[in-house]
Amino acid sequence: MNGSYQPINTTVGAGDTINLNFTQVETSQAYLPSQKLPDIVYEDNDIIVINKPAGQKTHPNRPDEDNTAMNDVEYYLNQTNEHVYMIHRLDMWTSGLLLLAKNPIVVPILNRQLALKIMKRFYLATVRKTTSILDNGTILDPIGLDETDKRKRRVRSDGLPSVTHFSVISQTSSLAKLKLDLETGRTHQIRVHLSHHNMPIINDPLYDPSANSDKIMALEAFQVELVNPFSFEKLIINLSNNDKIKKQP
Repeated sequence: MNGSYQPINTTVGAGDTINLNFTQVETSQAYLPSQKLPDIVYEDNDIIVINKPAGQKTHPNRPDEDNTAMNDVEYYLNQTNEHVYMIHRLDMWTSGLLLLAKNPIVVPILNRQLALKIMKRFYLATVRKTTSILDNGTILDPIGLDETDKRKRRVRSDGLPSVTHFSVISQTSSLAKLKLDLETGRTHQIRVHLSHHNMPIINDPLYDPSANSDKIMALEAFQVELVNPFSFEKLIINLSNNDKIKKQP
């Protein structure tokens, strides 16, 4: 504190400067490097945000896997003797922004932002529909396992609380483009909620009965908002901004 060591029970006052020195941080996360560079949208000393393509898994399920997004970022960071640490995940068929940590120190800080809803993630989806959709609304249906298909989830009364906010960007008689904001993070949450209300995401391989297996699912994580762990600056990272930010101090 203020340039000198102080006992743990010392009172911190307004204007005091606190230096934290991490000499050893243990973590069990480890990923094989791939041979492919990720599409980097934002990077600073502590975090990296990539644009994950549809069809790529976020993380490996076996120690010998090396073709996931985590493996690509590990390959990139290994060039500067750094490693990647997972914060959240995207479904395999969901494209868009994936936030990752470059050191284990910021992982619990970012996890807390997720838990307290300080961090926000926004999605765009194009859905099929048969009736008009309200301009905005909230879906509150609980989500649980689908006992008929272990790959899927479904709305069920004994499921976990699940909250999805949506607003309509545009719609025709048969299609709608939606902006979505998750308040909870259940597996397949957006996909399950929309299909349950007869608005399946176009080409969703699990929940769209009319899906074309040759086409990409129309769900994209397009924006993430968070507070930088150490500078406390609010970051808004958006796929629509073509000016990529990289290696900011």
